[in-house]
Amino acid sequence: MRLLFSLLVATGCVMSGPVLALDAPPAEKPLKNFVTSVEKDGSITFRLYAPSAKAVSVGLGSRDPIAMQRGDDGTWNAKTEALKPDLYEYYFNIDGFRSIDTGTNAPKPQRQVNTSLILVPGSILDIRNVPHGDLRLVTLHSNALESERQMYVYTPPGYTDASEPLPVLYLYHGFGDTVGSWVAQGRAPQMLDNLLAEKKIEPMIVVIPDTETDVPIAIAENFPAADRRANFYPANAEAADRELIDDLIPYMKTHYRVRNEADSRAVAGLSQGGYQALVSGLTHLDTFGWVATFSGVSTTTVPNKTVDAVLNEPEKINKALRNFTVTVGSKDQVVGKDVAGLKAALDEKKINHEYHEYPDLQHEMDVWRPSLAAFLEKVFRK
Repeated sequence: MRLLFSLLVATGCVMSGPVLALDAPPAEKPLKNFVTSVEKDGSITFRLYAPSAKAVSVGLGSRDPIAMQRGDDGTWNAKTEALKPDLYEYYFNIDGFRSIDTGTNAPKPQRQVNTSLILVPGSILDIRNVPHGDLRLVTLHSNALESERQMYVYTPPGYTDASEPLPVLYLYHGFGDTVGSWVAQGRAPQMLDNLLAEKKIEPMIVVIPDTETDVPIAIAENFPAADRRANFYPANAEAADRELIDDLIPYMKTHYRVRNEADSRAVAGLSQGGYQALVSGLTHLDTFGWVATFSGVSTTTVPNKTVDAVLNEPEKINKALRNFTVTVGSKDQVVGKDVAGLKAALDEKKINHEYHEYPDLQHEMDVWRPSLAAFLEKVFRK
C-alpha cells in the first residue's frame, strides 16, 4: 500500500499512574535481543528492557496476563505458543503501570494510546505481492462542524481521474479510536488489495471518516462512562450524520469519479461506528443501498426517533436496502444487549437482514475484520 500522506502516530502513553523512566538497551548488544518478535512457528517472543522493574507481565488480547521472566541483562522475556495468523493487541504491565511496547513502531491508533500491535503473517491481513491501491489522508473543511477534519480515502489499483465512476463505502471506526484505526488496526487497505486480487470483490472507493466529531456538545471526555449513551452518542451521531451528508458525500462527488445512485453507496461501522451506520443508513434510505453494523450500539440503549420511526416502516427499508448486515461476537458484553434488541426488532417487523454471530468472541477485531471482509464480498454486487 502506497501512502501518499504518512500517518503520524504518537509513541507515548496517555494514562494515569506514576511517571517511569524508560530504559534504553545497552548499545553493545544487538537491538534484536531486546525487541518483541514473531518466530518462524507463529509464536511471539515478548521482550522488554526494564532492569529496575520488580514484576512485568504482558496482556495479549483477551487472554490472561502472561508473567515475564527477567534475564541477567535486565531484559524481561515471555514466549507464547504458536498462534494463528492474525494481528494481535498487547501491552506491558510494569510494576502496575500499563505501557505500550516502546521498542516497536506499531502502537494501536487510539485517542489514549495504551496498546501495541503485532502481526503474525499468513492471512488476508498481510501485504502481499499484488496490485496495490492508493491511500490518501485528506484534510477538508467541514461546514457542518465548522472545523478542519480528516478522512482516509482508498482508491483501487488502476484508479485515475479518467476511470469509470466507482461505488463508495463509508466506513466508521469505534469509540476511543482514531481515523487511522481501520487502516492500521483493521488492515482494511490490505484486505481490499488482497480481495480485489482474488476477484472476490468489486472495485470500489472506501472512505474512512473520523467517527468522533469533537463538537462542543459531543466530546466524550466530558461525560462519565455511565452517561455516554444518554448524552454523548446521540449528539455525536447527529453531528457525524450532518458531516457525512453535507460535507463528505459532496466532497467525494467533486474530487473523485464516483457513482451517485443509492445502490452505489454503502455505510458500515463497528461499535460506535455501527451506531453511526445505523443512524445514517436508515435516516437516508434514498442515499444508501447497503448498511452494515458490526457489534454496533443500537437504539435499544441509545434511542433515535428517526431510526425508530423508520423501523416501523419495514416495507420501505426492504425496498430501499440491497443488504442490511448485523454481526456480533457471541460473548460480547459491551453491546450484546444492543445487538439482541436490534435483531429482535428486525425479526419481529420482518425486515430483511443478514445476521452472523461469531462463536466465543467478544467485542474485538477478530469479529470486525471478518465482518468487513464478508460485507465487502457482498456489497455492490449486481
